[in-house]
Amino acid sequence: MTNAPDKKRKDAMKSTGSQSLLKASGGLAGCLILLGALIALNIIAGNLRLRLDLTQEKLYTLSDGTRKVLRSLEQPVTLKLFFNSSSAEVPVYLKNYARQVTDVLKEYRVAAKGNVALETYDPKPDSDEEDWARRYGITGRQTGMFEPPIYFGLVAVCGNQEAAIPVLDPSTEELLEYNVTRLVHRVTHPEKPVIGVLSSLPVLGMAAPRYPMPGQPPPQNRPPWLSFRELRDDYELRTISPETGEIDPDLDTLVLVHPKQLSDDTLYAIDQFVLRGGRLLAFLDPMSAADQESSPQAGFRMPQTASNLEPLLKAWGVGYDPAEVVVDERAITRITMPNRRVEDSPVFLTLRRDSINKDDVLTAKLESITTPFAGALKDETSQDLTFTPLVSSSDGAVMMNAFSAQFGREALRDIDKQARATRVIAARLAGKFKTAFPDGPPKEEDTDVEKDEEKKDEAKDEEPEEDKPAGFTEGTSSVIVVADVDMLYDRFCVQQLDFFGTAVHTPMNDNLNFLANAIEQMAGGAALSSVRSRGRFGRPFDRVLALEQKARDEWQARENDLTKRLQETRSKLRELQGQKAQHQRFILIREQKEAIEQFQADERRMGKELKEVRKNLRRDIERLGMRVKVINIALMPVIVGLVGIGFAVRRRFK
Repeated sequence: MTNAPDKKRKDAMKSTGSQSLLKASGGLAGCLILLGALIALNIIAGNLRLRLDLTQEKLYTLSDGTRKVLRSLEQPVTLKLFFNSSSAEVPVYLKNYARQVTDVLKEYRVAAKGNVALETYDPKPDSDEEDWARRYGITGRQTGMFEPPIYFGLVAVCGNQEAAIPVLDPSTEELLEYNVTRLVHRVTHPEKPVIGVLSSLPVLGMAAPRYPMPGQPPPQNRPPWLSFRELRDDYELRTISPETGEIDPDLDTLVLVHPKQLSDDTLYAIDQFVLRGGRLLAFLDPMSAADQESSPQAGFRMPQTASNLEPLLKAWGVGYDPAEVVVDERAITRITMPNRRVEDSPVFLTLRRDSINKDDVLTAKLESITTPFAGALKDETSQDLTFTPLVSSSDGAVMMNAFSAQFGREALRDIDKQARATRVIAARLAGKFKTAFPDGPPKEEDTDVEKDEEKKDEAKDEEPEEDKPAGFTEGTSSVIVVADVDMLYDRFCVQQLDFFGTAVHTPMNDNLNFLANAIEQMAGGAALSSVRSRGRFGRPFDRVLALEQKARDEWQARENDLTKRLQETRSKLRELQGQKAQHQRFILIREQKEAIEQFQADERRMGKELKEVRKNLRRDIERLGMRVKVINIALMPVIVGLVGIGFAVRRRFK
């Protein structure tokens, strides 16, 4: 017989086993349901493309300018991305960047609401996709002698119009949105505005003379400056001679680059172009490094003729001294001098956000402008014109002679420390302009009396002509004046890199964006000018810069004190030397020895203090770096751990 307690025990065990199985089945079913819900949620979220951009600069959000261009599309545009996604030879970093590019292009497709289609191609060797890539001008880049080429480019097609970005380089990631938007705009607007370029420098390139001078090295072709080479994709650039007496009426915008010693006829032509509504962009310079390097005397320190538009600026009410440059200790740039010595130059300015107008569309998205040896503009306009600063120095800037500024910090000791103020380097003028030639066009001087008599006789025989219309005396327009030319020069705005055997250029600052924005705004393409870059170039460490500036100010104060003491010692020595008899000229008296010893003691003390300044600067920077590392490495894991512990404690008490 089965004992009753044993039977009860067996029944309890069966019941417990059934409950455990039921719990396990329920847990497994719950996990499966949760997994299915997560998969469904991911699918739904993937189709909805809901995104939350938490980056400070909204790196993953299309700008308003891009959305405006996409909303204005009247014809569908097809974007064709060519990339060897299946190739094992493609570097990992390039595959990651290709995924980022694809993600950005999908944002274009969503924002265009059906007017942009995206097609991706994998141009494998000897495939039709490879043939299409070559047809569109996307050439493969070799990674090795026997490796297949890598294709990574973008093509936009709209009707019969085609345009391409032959190489998508990761080093120019911050320009990705601008380049893609410009590509879309180019195929949807095949007509190009006409831009006139008048310059004393070879900004549009220069062909080598066919017959060089005897004894001279063989000349070479000069390529266009990159800043203007980029513009040729979107505009028709037309060269205007510096000796011209008339500006073509079909020009949309006129760009002046370092206009030196223009004749009155040329100045009058520019004056009339502005008064009839033409838009002008003028780059002047008190001392152009690009001019020095382009001249036959390149490499020698020789005074250069400054560029100026004196009659026009005077009529418009803009003050400008072509003999002075801006010195700003708060906007220094570290450069290498001709003697290979590295120094912080306060005349080679790096101007950041606080020096750039945030309220103007042209400069609102710019982060950094570099201006070597820039001049300054003054607002002396009348109530008919508005003077809007676009780029300025800090409020601690001073002015100094342009030629002396070439010689580095040694030439900066005698600057008047009291004349500190904000200096405007670039400004926009808008409103009603008045002519700089109220008496009409300049008259040709003719001293030949016989020719005058012949002209009078011919005039008597000819029938009277109708009066020619007089020139404009005033007119409404817009003018941008920049007191620096070198900001457009390749050496000061881009860095050349090698990308699989192809030379690519990455911007060092926003100089090119400033020119592109200005011309796009002048030529009527304001939407493109508001397209920002997707990130900052070399985002500065503001705290480190502030520490360096504080140390630099302290260093400069100690150095000035030491220099002052040296001058006082020398003056005292000269005074004591003059009091000695003739036979004692070469003998040091006690007072002279004491003065020299005192100065030497001061010099040693100052040297120790300057070393202490450097030591404190390094210590403060290292402490700041350590705090940043602790926050980045330790703080976030600690926060995540505390959240997990809190969640566990909360569940335990429940």
